[in-house]
Amino acid sequence: MEAAVQTASNSDAAGLIGQLRQRFAGQILAEQASCDGIATVWVDRANAKTVLRFLHEEASPLFEMLFDLTAIDERTRVHRQGQPASDFTVVYHLMSFSGDCDVRVKVPLQDADLQIPTVIELWPNANWYERETWDMFGIRFEGHPNLYRLVLPPTWEGHALRKEHPARATEMEPFSLSDEREEFEQEALKFKPEEWGMQRQSETSEFMFLNLGPNHPSVHGAFRIALQLDGEIIVDAVPDIGYHHRGAEKMGERQSWHTFIPYTDRIDYLGGVMNNLPYVMAVEKMAGIKVPERAQTIRVMLAEMFRICSHLLFYGTFAQDVGQLSPIFYMFVERERIFNIIESITGARMHPGWFRIGGVAQDLPQGWEVRVQELLDFMPARLDDYDRMVMDNGIVKRRTQGVGAYNTEEALDWGITGAGLRATGLEWDFRKRRPYSGYENFDFDVPYAVNGDCYDRCAVRVEEMRQSLRIIKQCLDNMPAGEYKADHPLTTPPRRKEALHDIETLINHFLSVSWGPVIPPDEVTVAIEATKGINSYYLVSDGSTTSYRTRIRTPSFAHLQMIPEISRGFMVPDLIAIIASIDFVMADVDR
Repeated sequence: MEAAVQTASNSDAAGLIGQLRQRFAGQILAEQASCDGIATVWVDRANAKTVLRFLHEEASPLFEMLFDLTAIDERTRVHRQGQPASDFTVVYHLMSFSGDCDVRVKVPLQDADLQIPTVIELWPNANWYERETWDMFGIRFEGHPNLYRLVLPPTWEGHALRKEHPARATEMEPFSLSDEREEFEQEALKFKPEEWGMQRQSETSEFMFLNLGPNHPSVHGAFRIALQLDGEIIVDAVPDIGYHHRGAEKMGERQSWHTFIPYTDRIDYLGGVMNNLPYVMAVEKMAGIKVPERAQTIRVMLAEMFRICSHLLFYGTFAQDVGQLSPIFYMFVERERIFNIIESITGARMHPGWFRIGGVAQDLPQGWEVRVQELLDFMPARLDDYDRMVMDNGIVKRRTQGVGAYNTEEALDWGITGAGLRATGLEWDFRKRRPYSGYENFDFDVPYAVNGDCYDRCAVRVEEMRQSLRIIKQCLDNMPAGEYKADHPLTTPPRRKEALHDIETLINHFLSVSWGPVIPPDEVTVAIEATKGINSYYLVSDGSTTSYRTRIRTPSFAHLQMIPEISRGFMVPDLIAIIASIDFVMADVDR
């Protein structure tokens, strides 16, 4: 089932490769096959921008969105058959929403000359992705207007995702802070507006700044926005991220395939097991593991419960930020009730880490139907109450309607996905367009709005909770029988039923538990419709027990980059409403 869906979602891959061959005859260095079926071509640096421009402006279909941009340190990689010589590879992942397909463009670079032209003029959201790639790998993007550190401190030494950079603090010298070093660090923290891309309004004007955050309740985490103001009118609003960076991708390259699963919970820490899903699905695709239907349905049911929990927190804080304090207390009560149900099934609440490579950690407990029915009984009426409290409230409408609006074209330019994209009128949901984990078997609608403003972004998420309840009811009514985990040698942890049969099976079980499975060499991207937009994992296996490259593409990272575009000309209280309507968590941004 999964293979058929994947093929359908990339049905234009062969035709796209044909277009590129015809248009750029002799300029395509290589074509690369991968288990995800995404068309992948290698081009040299001189032709990269021309190829990308063709895909964005002339190809059929057009690739409207730069979905992701990252790099791979290839210097210690062993299995690269058929790929051009490369020390570092820049990877562009483009999405076509009109054609419902993806393409990867890879550009090989040598360590002695790590430079490549910027593509900001094609996709404005390339700004942060290029800065992050320079920050982590040291690859310079020629023509970039502001190539400074993004998630690491300005005084950081080295580039953290290079293979020679330590992965653990124990691999470094003990930390010390001399007086000289402290003075150096403090000097580096001085705010220099020109380095942030800010400009004076006129020769006679002076900068007027306001720091919003990084310790302010309305920025929803350790997040800072440097505001340039003309009175109370916002001239510019530059986000400053990185305070929450923990090196999640570096961790993904040091942990075994199995032991990284709990780390994924902490990315969008409001999404719970939904964070596990794209990761385990990516590993399963490389390993050729077919997940039982029961396990797929259990995954869907738990993922939709966490979608409701996440949206409830958004709903309450959104109302609070625009001046309505009561709803958040009611919504937190319902959220806790759902966590109680989740705990009765998984044994934990916010971070169960419950999905496994091949299925889930354990079967549903006896009596699970009663707890799930409890959710279906109490939640619909509560959502109706919240509509009357929040969505029908005149103050909320005046504070949010017409504020922070953008259209579909602008959303695609900036990499906006999820409710933020559907609020512009584009009825596009990954669960419908590219079904995964059995979503093609469920009957539900895709909520969307047309104004693209703060109010509509909230309204879409409110209706999504009702659709999640529909999905959960179908899980309850039609839960398949069978196994909760695949019977495959690469599932983790392996089953114990034959571990004591003889010494060979005991040794095999011990190695599979302690070192984890050996995943065949391959590359794969798997994406899902997460709580805040499209979340994906791009994994590279070099035939080892650990990932060679773990790339986590999160929706919140792209969404925050658009804040300056939709904030200019508004007042500071409007910015608070805009920030609230985005629905992000900083762990999802900084990783």
